[in-house]
Amino acid sequence: MTPEQLKEYYQMLFEEHGDAPASVQHVSRSAQNIRFKIFQKYIKPQSSIVDLGCGLADFLVFLRQQGLTSEYLGCDFVPEFIFNNQTKFKQDMTCNFQRLDLINDEYPQGYDYLVMSGIFNNQLNCNEQFLYQTVEKAFQVANKGVIFNALSSYVEYQDSSLFYIDPLQVFSHIKTHISPYVLLKHDYITKENGFPYEFTMVVNKEGELP
Repeated sequence: MTPEQLKEYYQMLFEEHGDAPASVQHVSRSAQNIRFKIFQKYIKPQSSIVDLGCGLADFLVFLRQQGLTSEYLGCDFVPEFIFNNQTKFKQDMTCNFQRLDLINDEYPQGYDYLVMSGIFNNQLNCNEQFLYQTVEKAFQVANKGVIFNALSSYVEYQDSSLFYIDPLQVFSHIKTHISPYVLLKHDYITKENGFPYEFTMVVNKEGELP
């Protein structure tokens, strides 16, 4: 699948499901919120955030439910998502949305964290390159760091339409080429009695004392 075909796929999902988790390929909001809780754990309070591949801005909803009112910018290449979000959150004065092509466009500067949830899951004709290029571009413009998740190759079953990658390979590449301050979390599940089929990685600009 090419990136253009992927955009058309999400447009089709949105036309079918509207403002719902299924439009961004999530099984449920509860599973989404587990991922978001992990992201929040590694974001310093009142930090500004760019949500790359924001979809329907579910991370923004989560942040506001947690009482966090810091600046948020949601970016996506699906125009229907951006229009939906601009309408839905027009009363929120500390959030903005913009259409962004992650492969070809420059990333917004001046924000503390750039986060990416689920954007590396679909099978593309350039998966590995897309992952490493996106993380590196995001890290270059972030003030504090980058947080993302991906599907792990350490699974019991693989769906041929999805992209899985060895988290140790990703860790090694980032540790060697992007930043020495890397954290890999691969022990969480998104439902009771589930299997840890994905991982989250935090790439910081500076190290932290325990």
